[in-house]
Amino acid sequence: MKVYSILLTFFLFSTVLFSQEYPETKKTPNTIIKHKISYQDDYSWLENMRSDEVSNWVDKQNEFTNNHLLEVNKTYSLVSKIREYDTRTTYSLPNKIGKYFYARYRKDKKKPASLYFMKSLDDEPVEIANPNKIYPESNVTISGYYPSKNSSNLAYKISIDGSDKQEIRFVDLFKNKNLDDVLKNVKFSNVSWNKDRGIFYKQNSNKDFFAQDSTFKLYYHRIGSLQDNDELIFDTTKSGNNVSFFTSINKLFVIETNKTDGLKNYYYSDLDNDTFKLNKFIENDDSDFEFINYYKGRVYFTSKKMNWGDIRSFDIQNRKDEKTVIPQIYTHLLDHTFFSDDYLICKYKTLGKYYIIFYDYEGKLIRKIEVPNGMDIEFINFDKETKDFYFGVHSYTLPFRNFKVNIETGKEQPFFSLANPPKPTLFPLNYFETKIITYKSRDNVDIPITIIYKKGLLLDGKNPTLLEAYGGFGSVSSPNYDTGLLYFLEKGGVFAYAEIRGGGEKGGKWHEDGKGLKKMNCFNDFIDAAEYLIKEKYTSSNKLAITGASQGGLLVGVAITKRPDLFKVAIPKVGAFDMINFDLFTVGNRHYREYGNVKNEADFVNLLSYSPYHNVKKEENYPTTLIITSENDDRVPPQHSYKFAAALQNRTTQKNPIYIMTSPK
Repeated sequence: MKVYSILLTFFLFSTVLFSQEYPETKKTPNTIIKHKISYQDDYSWLENMRSDEVSNWVDKQNEFTNNHLLEVNKTYSLVSKIREYDTRTTYSLPNKIGKYFYARYRKDKKKPASLYFMKSLDDEPVEIANPNKIYPESNVTISGYYPSKNSSNLAYKISIDGSDKQEIRFVDLFKNKNLDDVLKNVKFSNVSWNKDRGIFYKQNSNKDFFAQDSTFKLYYHRIGSLQDNDELIFDTTKSGNNVSFFTSINKLFVIETNKTDGLKNYYYSDLDNDTFKLNKFIENDDSDFEFINYYKGRVYFTSKKMNWGDIRSFDIQNRKDEKTVIPQIYTHLLDHTFFSDDYLICKYKTLGKYYIIFYDYEGKLIRKIEVPNGMDIEFINFDKETKDFYFGVHSYTLPFRNFKVNIETGKEQPFFSLANPPKPTLFPLNYFETKIITYKSRDNVDIPITIIYKKGLLLDGKNPTLLEAYGGFGSVSSPNYDTGLLYFLEKGGVFAYAEIRGGGEKGGKWHEDGKGLKKMNCFNDFIDAAEYLIKEKYTSSNKLAITGASQGGLLVGVAITKRPDLFKVAIPKVGAFDMINFDLFTVGNRHYREYGNVKNEADFVNLLSYSPYHNVKKEENYPTTLIITSENDDRVPPQHSYKFAAALQNRTTQKNPIYIMTSPK
């Protein structure tokens, strides 16, 4: 919500001349030579993120930004209307896992949500975990919850002050009583139960908050014991390889991914007793095998050779027993697969459309559930007794609407409950127009783009427009309802989301064509989207803003340093901007396959060619920019934003304002 309302204030306030002076930023000339190529790193002192000097600089920058926003808010008040939209928003049904339904609710709007459970959707929710009682002075959020096999206990993760390093705590669900068990230094970990006896989790051993990540150890915790006594199951400290895991039925599965070439080893252990002997059943996989699940004695996977996603299976004791259960549907991406006793439930995505198909385990189509174009469909729950499937639909402009359909009869109807009563829509269903089309990239590739605006809006090239994208790690985008965006659209704004290469919206090849030495395809696709919007008279360069987060923040940084003439406003959020040093902090060294390794000359030259921090030109006046970061971001550390902001601000030719907002805690 915040980013869209702030964006709109920048548009509305664009006639105000920029006259403030930036806080002073020290520049220490520093020439570095690597692979016989020299480059500057004049703000490396900002990498010392916990120093008093950097903290003082951050405080002054925040004061500078907040003073401007205070002036804006004297003229334009947006928050009250957006909050009114919030009160009229409908939400997804509580999530059923095992025997019970779970949901997070806020009793105090100034504090993070507590976790509640209920035995049926019409029951009054009962609070079972309140993180504010554990750390009343901190910003503590519940980041995940995991009931045990028989729903007797529940494990939940809490994140403190925004860090990825978390704690796991436990609740006895029968007694609604907190257990004494506390697991600390948990990072990048799911939680997998061994029946009701204990959990598997990953532990981080970093001493320095922003140091290279050291989450290499998989542990088993027995309920009622101390963390110091937890059993080490798997350790990749020596190799530095990534480890992931899950449990299914009576087995633990461990997946080891080589940090350099991505080759994978797959292991399993029986859970019928407490001695966890790992058996390797696939070695140095060539990435053809993408594990989905283990069910009824068989391993289910998708072959990466099938770009759009198929489902295959084999007996875990006999790989030669492999068979195709569900073939790929060309141009229809297999997005998610859910397993029930009788059905494989597959969610697909194609241009502008999502749908779900129920198959039996022989691959026979049982039921197809479709929703209108532009709307996402989300799996909520399948009741195996009644055969009722509960699902939610939503779009960029329509909040959650919940439905149930009987898989045997096909009868479908809206579903409401005590926690989700019916509410009128904020706007008529045809109030906004959504176009889902393609545009041509500079190398003649069709790039999907979603464009939304108020029906009847004149496309005369004068509309404030926000363009967003991500384009990395094979991530698949989906519509995200946001009341701040809704406000922007209602006031005459245009929103566009481009599904650029580097993402996974068009399969594995789409990702491959936008990573590593081909990463520039991702950035060019985004710039080409901007040019398309201008060419088709949705907007002009004087009315066009761009935003994105994390990889999307890098995307925005590259776009404004490559084509500053195209954009009026830029809001990069928690982006990576120093791509020469990205691997020196936190999880950067796990992203060599996405971006490349600076130790390799070809990769270094490619990274230097687009690294936003290193491509700030002395003579250029860049667009009005608001850089958003967080002081405790240990995934994309704030030094990226600090250095980029300093490089943009500290030049006499920069006439448009450059702001940076660093969130505490």
